[in-house]
Amino acid sequence: MELIWDDGGRADSGYVGLAGDCVTRAIAIATGTSYRDVYGALGAIADMTPRNGLATSVAAQHLHTLGWERHEGDGVSLASAVLPTGAVIVHLAAPKHRRAGHFCSVIDHVIYDTWNPSDDDNFVVAAYWTRPVVAGESTMPIASRRSKQSAQQTLTQREFDKVLHRLRSLDSTATNAASTEGEKRNALRMMQNLLLRHNLSRDDIVEDDNVDNMRFTNMACPVNGRRACGWEKCLAAYVVDEIFPLTSWYFGTRGPRTLFWFYGPLDDVNNCIALFRELLLTITASAQLQYGGYARGSGASYAEGYVRGLPRYHSADDAEIQISESTLIHARTLAVQQAARDWLKLECDVSIVRKGGSGRSQHDPDAAHRGKQHGSKHDLRGASGRKRLGHSSTPS
Repeated sequence: MELIWDDGGRADSGYVGLAGDCVTRAIAIATGTSYRDVYGALGAIADMTPRNGLATSVAAQHLHTLGWERHEGDGVSLASAVLPTGAVIVHLAAPKHRRAGHFCSVIDHVIYDTWNPSDDDNFVVAAYWTRPVVAGESTMPIASRRSKQSAQQTLTQREFDKVLHRLRSLDSTATNAASTEGEKRNALRMMQNLLLRHNLSRDDIVEDDNVDNMRFTNMACPVNGRRACGWEKCLAAYVVDEIFPLTSWYFGTRGPRTLFWFYGPLDDVNNCIALFRELLLTITASAQLQYGGYARGSGASYAEGYVRGLPRYHSADDAEIQISESTLIHARTLAVQQAARDWLKLECDVSIVRKGGSGRSQHDPDAAHRGKQHGSKHDLRGASGRKRLGHSSTPS
């Protein structure tokens, strides 16, 4: 199913940091209600912050008060054929892996979420909700978050921004070594009152090197064959390590195909997949033309050599990069990668496990050498001499 990336208005509402907020996001998108209003309503029902997920019963209770109708999902895979048109809120479960469930919004068979759960065979449809249709009424969301705000909505947003600004100022005072003990105690007491009153947590107001403001995603790129070729894995590693170091990858299978998953900042992942597909097409076409294939024998050796020959842009003796700058870039890259792993676990319930692989027989050194020569001539730079696709210098 098609995916349109949508955080439900979380960032626009002033929330920062990682969160397992799929319930809040799905309801905000499908109903057209502001994220912070849904966040507050769910928190009031659960008597806890909905930041890291909620029981399905809480979501069901809130949707019932809104007049949405619940339907059984019968444990089928998420697909267009099993859902009606219009706005639908879907509850997904992963019974085989005993994983926590996931909520997403589907509008006219298009998924609105921060990642695409229809690519994951572990998830099945446990239930879904639809809004009752009144004669002459559209099945689309009641209001769009992107529509022009009313005067009352604008006032509410301004008040909420003031609260966040006040909380951050108090937090700065409480953590400032120059503040007196009395100032720290007063700041902490006022922070606690504001957090409780507005159903927020400290994670909602803390910013760490702008990493918390990044928009993350997890997207799959399918390749032919249930068993991925070794050179395809090396190519994924090359694209991530050399071109888009803020992204990471892993792979799995879905039916007869292998899926390469790329996760990290949204824009980087989109560009990473585009380049990965382009290189895949180039290498497979070249191996197919010269050796009649790319999965085994001389064709696979050629493809392996091609990947090894691709230009490397990061070397230990790169004199153009000062050590201090290189250290800062490396530290930020590690911070973003860790945040992406935390997001992947929290949002998609995926934990990365590293494992080694075995070597391949029937290696053709001549074909590998030829591939390496061709790969070294592959130009990843534009006409200006700069890399056509490069690192993100600012948060997404």
